[in-house]
Amino acid sequence: MSPELDHIGIAVTNLQEVIDNMKEMFDCEPDFLELVPDQKVRIAGYNNKKTTIEYFEPTAPDSPVSKYLQTHKNGIHHIALRVENIEQKLAELKSKGVRLIDETPRAGANEKKIAFIHPKSCNGILIELCE
Repeated sequence: MSPELDHIGIAVTNLQEVIDNMKEMFDCEPDFLELVPDQKVRIAGYNNKKTTIEYFEPTAPDSPVSKYLQTHKNGIHHIALRVENIEQKLAELKSKGVRLIDETPRAGANEKKIAFIHPKSCNGILIELCE
């Protein structure tokens, strides 16, 4: 069975512009606004029936997202997949030789446990696991 899409993470340089554009174009406000200090980002999340679009901006120059935006423009940063037992999934992936950024879960937005798989193990795509 394929994993479910949890959210699409989009890195932006100006989160307020995105919020204003979403209000203007689609007459919607974020379902949640959150600061994630561990990752040094501020997130605006828009939920739909099955998934979420998370727009996020860095809150510090040493944020991984700041570094990403130095070489990339606003755009898709990662794809997040929902798993039932993140610790078990990380152990399984590690045993298969998959390169992990996070070997143990950490706190993410919306009270989720998250962990990232290194893009070198995912055909150049940054994959986030969420529980």
